[in-house]
Amino acid sequence: MSETTPHPPDSAPPHHAVIVGAGMVGLATAWFLQEYGVEVTVLDRVGVANGASWGNAGWVTPGLVTPLADPSVLRYGLKSLLNPAAALYVPPTFDPGLWRFLTAFAMHCTMSQWKRAMAGYVEINRQALGAFDDLSRGGVSSRTVDAPLVMAFERARLASGLRHELDLIGQAGQQVEVVELSRADAAKAAPQVADHVELVLLLKGQRYLDPGEYMNSLAESVVARGGEIHTGLSAQDVDQDSGGVTVHLTGAEPVRGDVAVIATGPWLSELASSLGVRTRVQSGRGYSFSVSTDQPVPAPIYLPTTRVACTPYRGGLRVGGTMEFRLAEAPPDQRRVAAIVKSARAALKGVDWKSMSDVWVGARSVSADSLPLIGATSVPNIFVAGGHGMFGITLGPATGKLLAEQIVTGDQPSALRAFGPMR
Repeated sequence: MSETTPHPPDSAPPHHAVIVGAGMVGLATAWFLQEYGVEVTVLDRVGVANGASWGNAGWVTPGLVTPLADPSVLRYGLKSLLNPAAALYVPPTFDPGLWRFLTAFAMHCTMSQWKRAMAGYVEINRQALGAFDDLSRGGVSSRTVDAPLVMAFERARLASGLRHELDLIGQAGQQVEVVELSRADAAKAAPQVADHVELVLLLKGQRYLDPGEYMNSLAESVVARGGEIHTGLSAQDVDQDSGGVTVHLTGAEPVRGDVAVIATGPWLSELASSLGVRTRVQSGRGYSFSVSTDQPVPAPIYLPTTRVACTPYRGGLRVGGTMEFRLAEAPPDQRRVAAIVKSARAALKGVDWKSMSDVWVGARSVSADSLPLIGATSVPNIFVAGGHGMFGITLGPATGKLLAEQIVTGDQPSALRAFGPMR
């Protein structure tokens, strides 16, 4: 059954939308609303792509969009929860909200919950690449690059978990094409993979992008089509009355519109909790940096055993990883960067680790049940979009396209049924 519609089906669609958040999800929603002729104003507390949309790996890989909460993550987390060198890390802290989130997350780390969540992802994953194509045809000048995802295992036996997950993805109804490469083919696909690596798999039909360049291009397209983007504005509250919605700002005049979309990433719950959204979104921070390589990098490389993501980036390699449940505003922990280097060094060759630059930490928005929150809230004409975890780039354009359809038509697309924020 569809959620409550934001306006009666026979009423006029909104004329003006206010989007809070200028990351991939917020800007994509603005862009697709413009496709329906809706005027848009985008507000952000800092600037375009200030959060996880800038320094992430830049993968566009719907083939690997799966629920974060699964039994293996729970087992791994219990062993390494307080280890600052582990891929999943929770620093010692007294934060009751965080521990409530982690408790709820652990309760979803069952195979039955994973399968239910995976079924919810199948349709939006199917639409993910097409939404990027829509943006390209509509004037977004930065392009995605077609490339397979190279997955390398130093020990072949360690691939059993990923193979099992790929089987489950197929059982859920999502097509994935994976091939095992010979040593010679692996050297061509990813010359950075070390010679002693025993197994290299290739996930076909994926893409990647330069996140910063792409986000600036998307923002420029929104503005070129008549939209406004205002930065340095922090939203404090959003409310609704008979005349529409009002976004109240700190130290500035409020902004009014017919509808509002809250797309503030890890800060989503600060505004959404007053709108009847009970599912908490938590900051899950990731780290990345850039290094030079002695050969061009043809395709993204994934080291599943250590959960390290590598992407061709401006003539070198962007290396990223970790899931750190810590406040988004906390300073970087250099131990996390060192841990990524230690995890990746043995599996890669031809990388100048001393050339490290662009060290970055950014907060992803993670939900306890591993499903994003996309759709109408309990307050008419106010919507939310967030909680995508590590897949905000991959699913951002499809999220924006589907949510724009719901806002304008009043009908919830079937691809969003699993992601209703009032669940």
